Amino acid sequence: MTRSQSRELAFVIIFQKSFHDEPVEEIIRCSAVGLEQEISPFARALAEGAEAHLEEIDERLSACSQNWKLSRISRVSLAALRIAAYEMLFVEEIPVSVSINEAIELTKKYASAEDGAYVNGVLGALARQSGLPAPAAEETAKTQDASRGAGEEPEKAETPAACAVTSPVGEEETAQ
Repeated sequence: MTRSQSRELAFVIIFQKSFHDEPVEEIIRCSAVGLEQEISPFARALAEGAEAHLEEIDERLSACSQNWKLSRISRVSLAALRIAAYEMLFVEEIPVSVSINEAIELTKKYASAEDGAYVNGVLGALARQSGLPAPAAEETAKTQDASRGAGEEPEKAETPAACAVTSPVGEEETAQ
């Protein structure tokens, strides 16, 4: 499983948590029922890390979301913001530009380009506010192209379905 796929799985877990106030560990256990593969250590670390620092992450995101309360942000955007903010603030080996780009791509995939632009703005503000190197727009585009191949669209991945899983596109599925 690639880091991008693991990040997407962590995103789905954090998205799921927004509907079910259960510990991430329980969501992972329940989700594993419907997966044909193991949840990668990287996906687990991202989801558990975001959960462990959720209060601080949400405070920092609130400060960067001018005129928007977190309760008004779509759950898709919020899940992407939380994963990216965790990476940016607590995982030093991941470049800030990668965290931002991956969050934008996830948001565009599961929501819209407008949501992706909003996520970009909030994470750019978070980077500036935290003294992190915020990527320029050209660097963001280059990193996106390099991570998947220039001109290539991100591949569609199936949302894991297990227990009562609500996918980021709003459809509810149940594992058989």
